[in-house]
Amino acid sequence: MRKKIALIGGGQIGQNLAMLAAMKELGDIVVLDVPDYVNPVKGKALDLMEMAPHGSYDANITGTSDYKDIEGADVAIVTAGKPRVAGMSREDLLSTNLKIITDAANGIKTYAPKAFCIIVTNPLDAMVYAFYKLTGFPRNQVVGMAGTLDTARWRSFIAMELGVSVVDVAGTVLGGHGPDMVPLPRLTTVGGVPLVEIASQEQIDKLVYRTREAGTEIVKLFGKGSAFFSPAFSAIIMAESYLRDKRRILSCAALCEGEYGIKGLFIGVPALISAKGVEKIFEIKLSDEERAQLQKTAEGVKKTVGETKL
Repeated sequence: MRKKIALIGGGQIGQNLAMLAAMKELGDIVVLDVPDYVNPVKGKALDLMEMAPHGSYDANITGTSDYKDIEGADVAIVTAGKPRVAGMSREDLLSTNLKIITDAANGIKTYAPKAFCIIVTNPLDAMVYAFYKLTGFPRNQVVGMAGTLDTARWRSFIAMELGVSVVDVAGTVLGGHGPDMVPLPRLTTVGGVPLVEIASQEQIDKLVYRTREAGTEIVKLFGKGSAFFSPAFSAIIMAESYLRDKRRILSCAALCEGEYGIKGLFIGVPALISAKGVEKIFEIKLSDEERAQLQKTAEGVKKTVGETKL
Protein backbone atom coordinates (compact mmCIF):
# COMPACT_ATOMS: atom_id res chain seq x y z
CA MET A 1 0.00 0.00 0.00
CA ARG A 2 1.26 3.45 -0.85
CA LYS A 3 2.10 5.95 1.85
CA LYS A 4 -0.15 8.98 2.27
CA ILE A 5 1.08 12.56 2.38
CA ALA A 6 -1.10 15.42 3.61
CA LEU A 7 -0.13 18.90 2.45
CA ILE A 8 -1.85 21.55 4.54
CA GLY A 9 -1.85 24.60 2.31
CA GLY A 10 -2.11 24.64 -1.47
CA GLY A 11 -0.28 27.84 -2.33
CA GLN A 12 3.10 28.23 -4.01
CA ILE A 13 4.96 25.97 -1.59
CA GLY A 14 2.12 23.47 -1.38
CA GLN A 15 1.83 22.99 -5.13
CA ASN A 16 5.60 22.50 -5.43
CA LEU A 17 5.51 20.00 -2.58
CA ALA A 18 2.80 18.08 -4.40
CA MET A 19 4.81 17.98 -7.62
CA LEU A 20 8.04 16.94 -5.90
CA ALA A 21 6.32 14.26 -3.80
CA ALA A 22 4.66 12.87 -6.92
CA MET A 23 7.84 12.87 -9.00
CA LYS A 24 9.71 11.11 -6.20
CA GLU A 25 6.77 8.68 -5.85
CA LEU A 26 6.66 9.14 -2.10
CA GLY A 27 3.00 8.17 -1.96
CA ASP A 28 -0.52 9.41 -2.61
CA ILE A 29 -1.02 13.11 -1.97
CA VAL A 30 -3.89 15.11 -0.48
CA VAL A 31 -3.62 18.90 -0.77
CA LEU A 32 -5.87 20.71 1.70
CA ASP A 33 -6.82 24.37 1.73
CA VAL A 34 -9.67 26.57 2.91
CA PRO A 35 -13.08 26.23 1.19
CA ASP A 36 -12.65 29.55 -0.65
CA TYR A 37 -9.55 28.13 -2.32
CA VAL A 38 -10.58 24.51 -2.75
CA ASN A 39 -11.35 24.69 -6.48
CA PRO A 40 -7.89 26.05 -7.40
CA VAL A 41 -6.38 23.30 -5.24
CA LYS A 42 -8.48 20.65 -7.00
CA GLY A 43 -7.38 22.15 -10.30
CA LYS A 44 -3.71 21.94 -9.35
CA ALA A 45 -4.18 18.31 -8.28
CA LEU A 46 -5.84 17.45 -11.58
CA ASP A 47 -3.13 19.28 -13.52
CA LEU A 48 -0.48 17.18 -11.75
CA MET A 49 -2.40 13.99 -12.52
CA GLU A 50 -2.42 15.00 -16.18
CA MET A 51 1.36 15.52 -16.02
CA ALA A 52 1.93 11.98 -14.70
CA PRO A 53 2.36 10.27 -18.09
CA HIS A 54 5.25 12.57 -18.98
CA GLY A 55 6.60 12.54 -15.42
CA SER A 56 6.40 8.73 -15.30
CA TYR A 57 5.08 8.68 -11.75
CA ASP A 58 2.22 6.82 -10.14
CA ALA A 59 0.45 8.77 -7.42
CA ASN A 60 -3.12 9.68 -6.66
CA ILE A 61 -3.30 13.46 -6.11
CA THR A 62 -6.45 15.12 -4.79
CA GLY A 63 -7.50 18.53 -3.50
CA THR A 64 -9.88 19.11 -0.60
CA SER A 65 -10.99 21.48 2.15
CA ASP A 66 -12.12 18.68 4.48
CA TYR A 67 -9.67 17.37 7.08
CA LYS A 68 -11.42 13.99 6.96
CA ASP A 69 -9.67 13.41 3.63
CA ILE A 70 -6.22 13.37 5.27
CA GLU A 71 -7.24 10.51 7.56
CA GLY A 72 -4.37 8.10 8.23
CA ALA A 73 -1.69 10.25 6.59
CA ASP A 74 1.87 9.10 7.22
CA VAL A 75 3.33 12.58 6.76
CA ALA A 76 1.76 16.01 7.17
CA ILE A 77 3.56 19.09 5.86
CA VAL A 78 2.07 22.39 6.99
CA THR A 79 2.63 25.42 4.78
CA ALA A 80 -0.71 27.18 5.35
CA GLY A 81 -0.42 30.79 6.41
CA LYS A 82 0.00 34.32 5.18
CA PRO A 83 3.30 34.94 3.37
CA ARG A 84 5.66 37.75 4.22
CA VAL A 85 5.62 40.85 2.07
CA ALA A 86 8.30 43.52 1.70
CA GLY A 87 8.79 45.44 4.94
CA MET A 88 7.19 42.73 7.09
CA SER A 89 9.17 40.76 9.65
CA ARG A 90 8.44 37.12 10.45
CA GLU A 91 7.20 38.24 13.84
CA ASP A 92 4.56 40.46 12.20
CA LEU A 93 3.01 37.27 10.88
CA LEU A 94 2.65 35.63 14.26
CA SER A 95 -0.88 36.52 15.34
CA THR A 96 -2.45 35.77 11.95
CA ASN A 97 -0.60 32.54 11.34
CA LEU A 98 -1.09 31.30 14.90
CA LYS A 99 -4.83 31.01 14.19
CA ILE A 100 -4.10 29.08 11.00
CA ILE A 101 -1.62 26.73 12.69
CA THR A 102 -4.21 26.07 15.42
CA ASP A 103 -6.71 24.84 12.82
CA ALA A 104 -4.02 22.66 11.22
CA ALA A 105 -2.98 21.21 14.58
CA ASN A 106 -6.56 20.32 15.48
CA GLY A 107 -7.26 18.75 12.09
CA ILE A 108 -4.10 16.67 12.03
CA LYS A 109 -4.51 15.58 15.66
CA THR A 110 -8.04 14.38 14.88
CA TYR A 111 -7.46 12.61 11.56
CA ALA A 112 -3.73 11.84 11.29
CA PRO A 113 -2.43 11.49 14.86
CA LYS A 114 0.46 9.22 13.81
CA ALA A 115 1.77 11.49 11.02
CA PHE A 116 5.32 12.79 11.01
CA CYS A 117 4.72 16.54 10.95
CA ILE A 118 6.94 19.05 9.18
CA ILE A 119 6.10 22.71 9.78
CA VAL A 120 7.02 25.32 7.16
CA THR A 121 4.71 28.19 8.15
CA ASN A 122 6.45 31.38 9.35
CA PRO A 123 7.52 32.62 11.81
CA LEU A 124 8.74 29.06 11.81
CA ASP A 125 10.38 28.76 15.23
CA ALA A 126 7.16 29.92 16.92
CA MET A 127 4.79 28.02 14.64
CA VAL A 128 6.46 24.63 15.13
CA TYR A 129 6.46 25.22 18.90
CA ALA A 130 2.77 26.18 18.80
CA PHE A 131 1.89 23.11 16.72
CA TYR A 132 3.78 20.87 19.16
CA LYS A 133 2.00 22.34 22.19
CA LEU A 134 -1.43 22.27 20.55
CA THR A 135 -1.19 18.65 19.40
CA GLY A 136 0.65 17.20 22.37
CA PHE A 137 2.55 14.95 19.93
CA PRO A 138 5.89 13.45 21.06
CA ARG A 139 9.02 15.44 20.24
CA ASN A 140 10.23 12.97 17.59
CA GLN A 141 6.99 13.44 15.61
CA VAL A 142 7.21 17.22 15.06
CA VAL A 143 9.93 19.21 13.32
CA GLY A 144 10.43 22.54 11.59
CA MET A 145 11.88 22.82 8.11
CA ALA A 146 14.11 25.87 8.85
CA GLY A 147 17.70 24.63 9.18
CA THR A 148 17.47 22.45 6.09
CA LEU A 149 16.62 25.49 3.98
CA ASP A 150 19.15 27.74 5.74
CA THR A 151 21.90 25.21 5.11
CA ALA A 152 20.92 24.88 1.44
CA ARG A 153 21.16 28.65 1.08
CA TRP A 154 24.54 28.73 2.81
CA ARG A 155 25.89 26.04 0.47
CA SER A 156 24.41 27.73 -2.59
CA PHE A 157 25.91 31.12 -1.81
CA ILE A 158 29.35 29.58 -1.21
CA ALA A 159 29.22 27.77 -4.56
CA MET A 160 28.12 30.97 -6.32
CA GLU A 161 30.81 33.06 -4.63
CA LEU A 162 33.67 30.65 -5.28
CA GLY A 163 32.55 29.35 -8.68
CA VAL A 164 32.49 25.71 -7.60
CA SER A 165 29.95 22.88 -7.69
CA VAL A 166 27.37 23.12 -4.93
CA VAL A 167 27.61 19.32 -4.66
CA ASP A 168 31.09 19.69 -3.19
CA VAL A 169 30.08 22.22 -0.53
CA ALA A 170 29.34 20.70 2.88
CA GLY A 171 28.30 22.69 5.90
CA THR A 172 25.53 23.42 8.34
CA VAL A 173 23.60 26.29 9.85
CA LEU A 174 22.33 26.31 13.43
CA GLY A 175 19.84 28.45 15.30
CA GLY A 176 16.57 30.24 14.64
CA HIS A 177 15.15 30.84 11.18
CA GLY A 178 16.00 34.53 11.05
CA PRO A 179 18.76 37.15 11.06
CA ASP A 180 20.50 35.65 14.09
CA MET A 181 21.01 32.16 12.61
CA VAL A 182 24.50 30.70 12.96
CA PRO A 183 26.33 29.50 9.83
CA LEU A 184 29.51 27.61 10.77
CA PRO A 185 32.36 28.63 8.41
CA ARG A 186 34.89 26.81 10.62
CA LEU A 187 33.24 23.47 9.88
CA THR A 188 32.34 24.12 6.24
CA THR A 189 34.32 22.43 3.47
CA VAL A 190 34.51 22.54 -0.31
CA GLY A 191 35.56 19.18 -1.71
CA GLY A 192 37.06 18.41 1.69
CA VAL A 193 39.05 21.64 1.77
CA PRO A 194 38.14 23.91 4.72
CA LEU A 195 36.28 27.03 3.60
CA VAL A 196 38.52 29.18 5.78
CA GLU A 197 41.50 28.11 3.65
CA ILE A 198 40.04 29.04 0.26
CA ALA A 199 37.88 32.08 1.01
CA SER A 200 38.96 35.39 2.49
CA GLN A 201 37.50 36.66 5.74
CA GLU A 202 35.76 39.37 3.74
CA GLN A 203 34.11 36.74 1.53
CA ILE A 204 33.09 34.65 4.54
CA ASP A 205 31.56 37.65 6.31
CA LYS A 206 29.60 38.49 3.16
CA LEU A 207 28.38 34.90 2.84
CA VAL A 208 27.26 34.77 6.49
CA TYR A 209 25.34 38.03 6.09
CA ARG A 210 23.69 36.95 2.86
CA THR A 211 22.61 33.63 4.38
CA ARG A 212 21.05 35.38 7.36
CA GLU A 213 19.18 37.77 5.09
CA ALA A 214 18.35 35.24 2.35
CA GLY A 215 14.62 35.15 2.97
CA THR A 216 14.40 38.94 3.09
CA GLU A 217 16.42 39.23 -0.13
CA ILE A 218 13.88 37.11 -1.99
CA VAL A 219 10.91 38.94 -0.42
CA LYS A 220 12.34 42.25 -1.64
CA LEU A 221 12.85 40.87 -5.14
CA PHE A 222 9.33 39.45 -5.30
CA GLY A 223 7.73 42.53 -3.76
CA LYS A 224 4.88 40.31 -2.62
CA GLY A 225 5.23 36.80 -1.30
CA SER A 226 8.27 34.78 -0.30
CA ALA A 227 10.41 31.85 -1.42
CA PHE A 228 8.69 28.65 -2.51
CA PHE A 229 10.96 26.41 -4.63
CA SER A 230 13.72 25.99 -2.03
CA PRO A 231 11.43 25.65 1.02
CA ALA A 232 9.41 22.97 -0.79
CA PHE A 233 12.45 20.90 -1.69
CA SER A 234 13.85 21.30 1.83
CA ALA A 235 10.65 19.88 3.34
CA ILE A 236 10.48 17.07 0.79
CA ILE A 237 13.96 15.73 1.57
CA MET A 238 12.94 15.61 5.24
CA ALA A 239 9.74 13.73 4.37
CA GLU A 240 11.67 11.39 2.10
CA SER A 241 14.20 10.59 4.82
CA TYR A 242 11.33 9.63 7.13
CA LEU A 243 9.23 7.68 4.62
CA ARG A 244 12.17 5.75 3.18
CA ASP A 245 14.19 5.52 6.40
CA LYS A 246 17.14 7.16 4.64
CA ARG A 247 18.58 8.21 8.02
CA ARG A 248 19.84 11.54 6.80
CA ILE A 249 21.43 14.01 9.20
CA LEU A 250 19.78 17.33 8.42
CA SER A 251 19.83 20.65 10.17
CA CYS A 252 16.22 21.24 11.20
CA ALA A 253 14.18 22.89 13.92
CA ALA A 254 14.03 20.08 16.46
CA LEU A 255 12.94 20.29 20.08
CA CYS A 256 15.98 20.68 22.30
CA GLU A 257 15.69 19.34 25.84
CA GLY A 258 19.11 20.30 27.15
CA GLU A 259 21.15 19.91 23.96
CA TYR A 260 23.41 22.92 23.42
CA GLY A 261 22.22 24.21 26.81
CA ILE A 262 18.78 24.92 25.29
CA LYS A 263 15.58 23.54 26.79
CA GLY A 264 12.01 23.60 25.51
CA LEU A 265 12.68 25.34 22.19
CA PHE A 266 12.60 24.20 18.58
CA ILE A 267 15.82 25.43 17.06
CA GLY A 268 17.99 24.53 14.08
CA VAL A 269 20.33 21.67 15.02
CA PRO A 270 21.76 18.63 13.18
CA ALA A 271 19.23 15.82 13.58
CA LEU A 272 18.94 12.25 12.37
CA ILE A 273 15.64 11.81 10.48
CA SER A 274 14.66 8.15 10.21
CA ALA A 275 11.52 6.06 10.20
CA LYS A 276 11.32 6.94 13.89
CA GLY A 277 11.06 10.64 13.07
CA VAL A 278 13.61 12.87 14.78
CA GLU A 279 15.65 10.01 16.15
CA LYS A 280 18.63 11.91 17.53
CA ILE A 281 20.08 15.40 17.87
CA PHE A 282 23.83 15.72 17.40
CA GLU A 283 25.78 18.20 19.51
CA ILE A 284 28.69 19.88 17.77
CA LYS A 285 31.59 21.10 19.89
CA LEU A 286 31.32 24.83 19.35
CA SER A 287 33.86 27.56 19.93
CA ASP A 288 33.10 30.19 22.55
CA GLU A 289 32.11 32.64 19.81
CA GLU A 290 29.82 30.12 18.09
CA ARG A 291 28.19 29.18 21.37
CA ALA A 292 27.57 32.85 22.17
CA GLN A 293 25.96 33.31 18.74
CA LEU A 294 23.75 30.27 19.32
CA GLN A 295 22.70 31.60 22.71
CA LYS A 296 21.78 34.91 21.09
CA THR A 297 19.58 33.24 18.48
CA ALA A 298 18.01 31.05 21.20
CA GLU A 299 17.04 34.17 23.15
CA GLY A 300 15.38 35.55 20.02
CA VAL A 301 13.44 32.33 19.50
CA LYS A 302 12.42 32.28 23.17
CA LYS A 303 11.03 35.81 22.86
CA THR A 304 8.99 34.97 19.75
CA VAL A 305 7.73 31.73 21.26
CA GLY A 306 6.65 33.63 24.37
CA GLU A 307 4.33 35.73 22.22
CA THR A 308 2.30 32.62 21.37
CA LYS A 309 1.27 32.41 25.05
CA LEU A 310 1.23 28.62 24.82
